[in-house]
Amino acid sequence: MRFMLLQNYGEVESHCAPMPEWKPEDIQAHIEFQHALNLELTNLGELVDAQGLAGPEVAKFVVSDGKGAPVVTDGPYPESKELLAGYRIVDVESIDRAIEIAAQASAAPGPGGVAIQQPIELRQIMGAPDPELL
Repeated sequence: MRFMLLQNYGEVESHCAPMPEWKPEDIQAHIEFQHALNLELTNLGELVDAQGLAGPEVAKFVVSDGKGAPVVTDGPYPESKELLAGYRIVDVESIDRAIEIAAQASAAPGPGGVAIQQPIELRQIMGAPDPELL
């Protein structure tokens, strides 16, 4: 079973200061934690992919009707209280294992080494429907 773990950062959800306000050593510890978790999952054969995402200041929304030029706008806007910071895709035996991994990621260290309790959105990756079965 494949799952995507979406890592959202924001003060509202985790009660943790934004990363730009962290001490350099806290940022380093957080990054080392992420690398160690990825290595652990790789060694277990469970990690499919993991990536950090560029900040919202360079994000774009694209809408198209399929005929004319697409409409491209900036976003999310600076007043947004959260951002999608990255994701992991894991291939595991059960949803229980995916929840265990999400819990590990949620407990990543933040300022002073305290777990940031970041919400991890866990979604099963579904295959496309078989057109012959429709």
